[in-house]
Amino acid sequence: MLLSIDPVTTAAPFEQIRIQIAALVRSGGLLPGTRLPTVRRLAGDLGLAPNTVARSYRELESDGIIETRGRKGSFVARHGNANERLAQAAAATYADRIRQLGILPEHAIRFIQAALKSDPES
Repeated sequence: MLLSIDPVTTAAPFEQIRIQIAALVRSGGLLPGTRLPTVRRLAGDLGLAPNTVARSYRELESDGIIETRGRKGSFVARHGNANERLAQAAAATYADRIRQLGILPEHAIRFIQAALKSDPES
């Protein structure tokens, strides 16, 4: 699994990891049941503190994208509606970005509603 951290972006490293893993799951680059690197190994590979990677894994687990099986490690989730999990992850990413931009929640909701109503082929 090839992940990278962009030191220039405003997104926190834990968020960059979360976004990249979610994108790999969505694209099929990580299939259900695939074992993820251990927190310590991924932290070492990326030059980050283990707590940073652990936070990413916790959020991915909360989104239903991965599951942790005790000492066996963390895996891409096998069960549940993958599209729903990915939609929840996309919503969380959008909400984080909206907060970073300082946009009011009611405006963000209007943006989403307009985007959902627009014709994607126009």
